[in-house]
Amino acid sequence: MKDFTRLFDVIHYQNTMFPKQDAICRKENGAWIKYSTAQIIEMANKLSLAFLKLGLKAGDKIAIVAPNRPEWNIVDLASLQAGLVNVPVYPTISESEYNFIFNDAEIKYAFVADENLFNKIRNIKPNVPSLIDIFTFEQVPGAKNWVECIVMGEGGDIGVLESIKASIDPADLATIIYTSGTTGNPKGVMLSHNNVVSNIKAVEKLLPLNSTKKVVSFLPLCHIFERMVCFVYMATGVSIYYAESLELIADNLKEVQPHFFTSVPRLLEKVYMKLEAASSNLDGFKKNLYLAAMEFANKFELNKQYGLVDSLKYKVFDKLIYSKWRAALGGNIQGICTGAAKLNPKLARVFTAAGIPVIEGYGQTESSPVITVNLFELDKLMFGSVGPVIEGVEVKLDHREGMKEGEGEIFCKGPNVMMGYYKRPDLTAETIVDGWLKTGDVGTFVHYKGKDYLKITDRVKEIFKTSGGKYIAPLSIESKMKEIPYIEQMLVVGENRNFVTALIVPNFIALKDWCVAKGIKVGSNKDILAQQAVKDLFQTLIEEKNKHFGQWETVKKFELLADEWTVDSGELTPTMKVKRKIVTEKYSGLIEKLYS
Repeated sequence: MKDFTRLFDVIHYQNTMFPKQDAICRKENGAWIKYSTAQIIEMANKLSLAFLKLGLKAGDKIAIVAPNRPEWNIVDLASLQAGLVNVPVYPTISESEYNFIFNDAEIKYAFVADENLFNKIRNIKPNVPSLIDIFTFEQVPGAKNWVECIVMGEGGDIGVLESIKASIDPADLATIIYTSGTTGNPKGVMLSHNNVVSNIKAVEKLLPLNSTKKVVSFLPLCHIFERMVCFVYMATGVSIYYAESLELIADNLKEVQPHFFTSVPRLLEKVYMKLEAASSNLDGFKKNLYLAAMEFANKFELNKQYGLVDSLKYKVFDKLIYSKWRAALGGNIQGICTGAAKLNPKLARVFTAAGIPVIEGYGQTESSPVITVNLFELDKLMFGSVGPVIEGVEVKLDHREGMKEGEGEIFCKGPNVMMGYYKRPDLTAETIVDGWLKTGDVGTFVHYKGKDYLKITDRVKEIFKTSGGKYIAPLSIESKMKEIPYIEQMLVVGENRNFVTALIVPNFIALKDWCVAKGIKVGSNKDILAQQAVKDLFQTLIEEKNKHFGQWETVKKFELLADEWTVDSGELTPTMKVKRKIVTEKYSGLIEKLYS
């Protein structure tokens, strides 16, 4: 096979062009288990034949509820080539959310990772009339294991499967992905084979990948970003190694020594905070050298012709400091691509200065997902932007009241635009108008190096008015304020109020180091925030950043919070976006105090 037009074609394309012995890998009991391209195809074929024996037909829905693992990909490929619709679901959501999704999609079979997820799905099974059975990837007492399906498919008629595969059109529905959302029930985004394949073909040309490379994958496959990227890996012959967990990601990076990985900004922020905190364990010359290297990286400029002194400084910093950062990521890293949320330009600047190019892409589930992506060529990379529009896609900006000159809601048109929302023609009609997908994001174009680069400035629904009638774009303010090294998370407040305030979660690693340096006793987070010197520090830093905004946009008051916002505590979506409504409701008392 010399090309691919359906998602399940990609693994066969890999088998023809660059068959791998370590196509997809997972660590089990301390050893990396490697699945070859041929093994994956064989297991997927048997599983497809089992689906046919179970009576499943084209258009029927199956669900996968599991962290990243090779079995996930095999079930995905097997269902797609059998004409089924795969509904991937986050393994971290509540039973009530599973209940809604399973009923809405009319799931017939579910494949889950372990005993905990089996129990969750078993608990909702009586409430889901369509659900026939549940299979597990791990051995679970009282549960059917997915290997039973593999065995069931042995000896099946491969000719029947090939006939079904031949009948599947690139325009056919391949998957329904339920968006996590910040409020209400999730919406089922319908994506065809061609939606995602068009994205794969546009993106693979832009990433530093080929069949000699390895990657570590840890973003959830149930999100279209990582799932699409994993198909890019398959299409370029890259070996995929799934991280054991976020807690063990550092160890896995050192073991695998990958050339590339995708991330979300939140994880890079945590890495950066550790880099900043590293100087606290040093003293004398080593500390001064480390701080100088950090300062140089923070001020790094692309395409700048550095003089002899700065060039020598960089060589010293690179040999003694930056090389250790690269070693912590395995030593071979050639690039990181982030998505799902806005990347602080400071992070891209610092990592890129250290020889670890970090680029940002932009899109959403409804666009399969990529709309724009920055470029890995350093002479074309633009910090603070999400890059040019990808090949085959159009973007226009719809300017409206409250937006600054040159800004507009981002509208997207192209083969990547979804088929629509499942069972929601009303929402589909609101979101896709004359073929243009209304993203809900606000952006502006900046001309750079002969191309138009997109910058995301806010969300349409998050722009608000003060009681004085002034429009506020909170994301712009938050992004600027988060350049302060002592701010980890922030939420701007002020709708229908007479001034802007903010809730701030400090970077306690950096803040504790500052306290120690100032001779302030370090106790619990609450004890630290009770110190007047700490409050004064934030006041000074925020007033400095306020100079970048109009008087009506400045943060007049703020409240420092002792607890981080997380997915588990409910303030973040699974893709690490802040749930503004949830946070403002949770801290309504503190917000009222700011305005009292």
